[in-house]
Amino acid sequence: MPIYFDESTKTFNLFSRDMQYTMYIDKNDRLCHAYWGRKIKGLKIDHITDLYKMAYGPNLSLELLPQEYPAYGATDFRAPAYQVQFEDGSTVSDLKYTGHKIYNGKPKLDGMPATYVESDGEAQTLEIYLNDVVGKLGVTLTYTVFEKFQAITRSVKFKNESPQKIRILRALSASVDFEDDDFVMIQLSGAWARERHIVKRHLVSGIQSIESRRGASSHQQNPFIALAKKDTNESEGDVYGFSLVYSGNFLAQVEVGQYETARVSIGINPFDFSWLLEPLETFQTPETVITYSSEGFNGMSQTYHKLYRSRLARGKYRDMVRPILVNNWEATYFNFNEEKLLDIAKAAKAVGIELFVLDDGWFGRRDADNSSLGDWFVDRRKLPEGLNGLAKKINDIGLQFGLWIEPEMVSPNSDLYRLHPDWCIHVKGRERNLSRNQLVLDFSRQDVRDYMVETISKLLRSANISYVKWDMNRNMTEIGSDLLPDDRQRETAHRYILGLYNVIDVITSSFPDVLFESCAGGGGRFDPGMFYYMPQTWTSDDTDAMERLKIQYGTSYVYPQIMMGSHISDIPNHQVGRMTSIDARAHVVMSANMGFELDLTKLSSDEKSKIKAYISEYKKLRKLIQFGNFYRLLSPFDGNEAAWMIIDEEKNEFLLYHFKILGTPNSKSTRLRLKGISTEKNYKLEGTDEIYGGDELTFEGITIPHTLGDFKSVLMHFKSV
Repeated sequence: MPIYFDESTKTFNLFSRDMQYTMYIDKNDRLCHAYWGRKIKGLKIDHITDLYKMAYGPNLSLELLPQEYPAYGATDFRAPAYQVQFEDGSTVSDLKYTGHKIYNGKPKLDGMPATYVESDGEAQTLEIYLNDVVGKLGVTLTYTVFEKFQAITRSVKFKNESPQKIRILRALSASVDFEDDDFVMIQLSGAWARERHIVKRHLVSGIQSIESRRGASSHQQNPFIALAKKDTNESEGDVYGFSLVYSGNFLAQVEVGQYETARVSIGINPFDFSWLLEPLETFQTPETVITYSSEGFNGMSQTYHKLYRSRLARGKYRDMVRPILVNNWEATYFNFNEEKLLDIAKAAKAVGIELFVLDDGWFGRRDADNSSLGDWFVDRRKLPEGLNGLAKKINDIGLQFGLWIEPEMVSPNSDLYRLHPDWCIHVKGRERNLSRNQLVLDFSRQDVRDYMVETISKLLRSANISYVKWDMNRNMTEIGSDLLPDDRQRETAHRYILGLYNVIDVITSSFPDVLFESCAGGGGRFDPGMFYYMPQTWTSDDTDAMERLKIQYGTSYVYPQIMMGSHISDIPNHQVGRMTSIDARAHVVMSANMGFELDLTKLSSDEKSKIKAYISEYKKLRKLIQFGNFYRLLSPFDGNEAAWMIIDEEKNEFLLYHFKILGTPNSKSTRLRLKGISTEKNYKLEGTDEIYGGDELTFEGITIPHTLGDFKSVLMHFKSV
């Protein structure tokens, strides 16, 4: 069984494929953490018993005790997993074990995205019931173990069992106490147009953290951290991953205490957050997915990739290859008419593209980014026959039709805002600061949500729309809501996210044949919460191939390539001005979901021929690229090269990608040792007569063909023979 409770020792053991997670109930009914790592036959926790004796010695010191969901107010001075305020104003709490339940399957979270099972036999769930007797606060810790995956999910539910109100001040989803601090912390950080760069730092005394206070998971930080032993690399070493299935304000931190222990905490950011629980009301935290790998960073990534690809993403497109698209944004920006769009569509069809996406500027009086968000009706000046007329003409050309929308935003210069100025996030009497000339609609309000569901549903029924790009281009400021009472204003940001999930769930469920791609100014909400509703995300607004090496490499630490939208764009690149060959641009894009973002009508016949050839090649390799297992070989963060592989599940076929960023004089050729392939098989390099043993490629490696110049790439295709 994945979960086993030993009544004699009061010990919980959670087992997945090669992982063990152990907790126990101490003599004072506190739930304590004992072990997390490789499976150990007959694990003894004597060292924990020694800590127990010290912690409960003459001077009570819970700071010595590794706790599973630590409280605030006793003798543990480290950061707690939760904090509440009772009616008398006190914030001291203490949770004691009262019972548990083990059952097959995995429950849904109330109004929240989460991983799931398709049959109860895939996973087993443990619910541990804790209670603060004095404050009458009930807490349920939920753990689900996936047998097939090296993963455990964790979440927490609070219940007010008292006749008085309880205010939650802090409610994290998971906390883990490690017995030492000999780790490197890994985070994915950056900014707009350079998202999810890998940052590694050695733990030091005190708190090291990442967080978002922007109302979204953000460009700046991703809701993920990992701890790795100091000698860990891509294929060897111990790694512990923490990934939060949430799209709003979050906190992920590691606190190194005075005894050189490390406490990891992750969940909703307690900054500017509180939640008022009336008697018998409950509060559900988001889910955290934790994983352990003894096979380095690639091992961790493989778990997240497979789990998120098959048991987080949902719907028709989860297991389908994704279409090759062209988006008109960088080709036209706001300056287009129907004739121009149809010309691009015809050029797209000629090279083998399958989907045309109409981006911003088609609605209201949207000639720039200073008006019309919220007015989701067609601008007949640009599209005289409306969306339906354009969609029919695009379909007649032989392409599917897709559409860009930004439903969460409103322009002050719009009919919607003039009619409902109270519908945006704001604080009464405070200035409403603009970003990109827009404000955020208050999705914590039922009337706003109802209006948007009705409006977007009507829009999607108005034409044959097979794809939607759902964008969100600004973060929250002046966070408040007209409809919430004064003592609930700090619930606004979380209520917004819950409202957003509700709206997206209703719309995506109502239109199951539409492929939805999320976007937030590029990669500003590239998180597991959004993937539950939309199976792919626009990875970054930065389409430069060399910048994308870092962005996509970092993203791959947690997210599979099928979730990444990647486009070939024009040169000079619109974000950095770089001139990059079509080969390098194509090979970067051919590591993810292929798209185009340039004016195809302006390309030379030679450029069109090359693009057509790459599209044809991508279609042949698409299933392998989108559903294969991803292995990193060379990091663009560590040098002048990058390399990775994509391998099918049976290890019969794989692709090897190599990128050289800048040319160097008198340099030796690069030799790569490959990973993930079978050492028992032989592989033929397609397009040649060369055959290599899998053992040779793994232990001796292969020489990458030498190239002159900057921004060079090689894509090699191997099949077993």
